[in-house]
Formats: sequence, C-alpha cells, structure tokens
Amino acid sequence: MKSKEPLKLTLTERFRKSALELEPETREKLKKQVGLLAADPRHPSLRVKKIKGTGSVFEARVDRDFRFTFEYGGRHEIILRVVGPHDPTLKKP
Repeated sequence: MKSKEPLKLTLTERFRKSALELEPETREKLKKQVGLLAADPRHPSLRVKKIKGTGSVFEARVDRDFRFTFEYGGRHEIILRVVGPHDPTLKKP
C-alpha cells in the first residue's frame, strides 16, 4: 500500500540562494510546485524527467520558463538542488 505521507524536503544552500533570486510571482509558483512534489512526485503538472548524464538528478517544471532540479535522498526524502531559467539550470543541475 502506498503511503500518503508527504516526502521530507531538504534544501541545499544553492537552492535557497537561487530561489531568493526569483521574482515574487515565480517564487509563489515554485512554492506550489514543490508542495505538489512533496505530496506526489508523479503529479502531471511537474513533468518530472531524469536529466541525462547525471545519474540520479531529476528536473521538474515551475512554469514554462523555469525549472528546478532534485534528487532522492534517504527514505522519503527529496533533496532540492537548484531553481532557475530552463537552459542554465539544466546545464548545471
């Protein structure tokens, strides 16, 4: 049976800094999407994909222009790595 308990989120310092650099509207979208990720990593609006060549790093969608990256940590943990514009974020996930 699947657990309905939200996943634990761990924010890297890089994620915190990059999130603070976002415009307030984008930061609100990020907050919503991260909440969805914690509740259900398979939520369709996240469009989660594994980033090729990284081993275990995934990308998720904030909106049309912004992405955030994450990886699975220990049991029931997601480590948020960085957030920003699509191309620069995915070049250094």
